[in-house]
Formats: sequence, C-alpha cells, structure tokens
Amino acid sequence: MQQLLENNFEKEVGEMAKIEINSNYCKGCNLCVLACKKDVIKIGDDSNALGYRYAVAEKMENCIACRMCAMTCPEAAIEIYK
Repeated sequence: MQQLLENNFEKEVGEMAKIEINSNYCKGCNLCVLACKKDVIKIGDDSNALGYRYAVAEKMENCIACRMCAMTCPEAAIEIYK
C-alpha cells in the first residue's frame, strides 16, 4: 500500500513539474544529468552562443521536482516550478 501511495505522489508531482534551463548560462558540464535519477535531463545537440552544448529537459512526465539538478548546477542555469 505504501509503495502505491508513493508512486501516485510521484506521478502527480511529475505532471505538475516544469524545468526551465537557461541555455545561455549552461556550460554542458553534465552534473545535472548525473544528478537526475529519473533521466529527465540530457545534453542536447545544439550549442549556445559560447559554443557549449547545453542541457535540455526531456521525459518531463518522469520529473518528480526533487530539484537535484538545480542544486548541482554550478551556473544556476536550472529552475524547477510546480
């Protein structure tokens, strides 16, 4: 029963979560990718104005808004909204 409640909570939070990544600040260090245990973030194929391949949010339905990606970003390029 407890597992069922936890899964439902994660699903509800994931549906409301929104990740914003400022591509101009991101330097593609990959720390947010490693911090995300739900595999929501990856390094994209496009480059920003400084020539860095920046992080992008995919699989948003898996996001549980834990904010680990934002906390590990040394450039403060990630914001999480619910």
